[in-house]
Amino acid sequence: MTATSRTVLVTGASRGIGRAIALGFAKRGYDVALNDIERQSEALGDVAREIEALDQRAVIALADVSRKAEVQAMVAKVEAALGHIDAIVNNAGILISGSVEGLKEEYWDSVLDVNAKGTFLVIQAALPGMKARGYGRIVNIASIGGKHGAPEQAHYSASKAAVMGFTRVLAQEVGVDGITANCVCPGIILTDMGRVNLDDPEIRKSWQDKTALRRIGDPEDVVGAVAFLASDDAAFITGQTLNVDGGIVLS
Repeated sequence: MTATSRTVLVTGASRGIGRAIALGFAKRGYDVALNDIERQSEALGDVAREIEALDQRAVIALADVSRKAEVQAMVAKVEAALGHIDAIVNNAGILISGSVEGLKEEYWDSVLDVNAKGTFLVIQAALPGMKARGYGRIVNIASIGGKHGAPEQAHYSASKAAVMGFTRVLAQEVGVDGITANCVCPGIILTDMGRVNLDDPEIRKSWQDKTALRRIGDPEDVVGAVAFLASDDAAFITGQTLNVDGGIVLS
């Protein structure tokens, strides 16, 4: 760790893509604030120890990102512990499958609250600090599901499409303050949540066959794109959406 270490807040950092991103930033010299809900605290502790073994600071910041008071307290804790927040990766997300006709209202609300409102609340809480310093990098994890969707995931698709639309407007509002905002859209990634699409061998093979690279992604496949968008190499990139899917959505 050095006095000039950059800092990043990663939500949903206890496992899967979030864990890989947190460790990827630590390997690139960032001090990392790790967020997740309380029941993931033990897993967050494991990630924190891995980061500290890389000689970077790790701060555990428990919060449900869909609850404003918890988010504000989390951001205040991180700023107090690390001094400031250079970058935010809004990765926290949930998926509860269900057809439109039979989808329970509470499932719709839960998915939109975490995936879309949670992204908004974290950014809203951190913006004053970023604006005061005239610097910030925001990377929101959306999904190719927000572009073309899949059966029984209408609410998930809607939440990720909302994140992309929100990010485009955010970029226009905060660019004058030296802050960039972009989205990364993972494809089919082998995580606990991704296995919803992959438990059936035939479904797994069908997704593999749809990718130009003919393979399912790993969480580490997402890290480079996120780190790039959070870096100064991407200082003139904002309001964009980057697919990281092995070649499913070709745009």
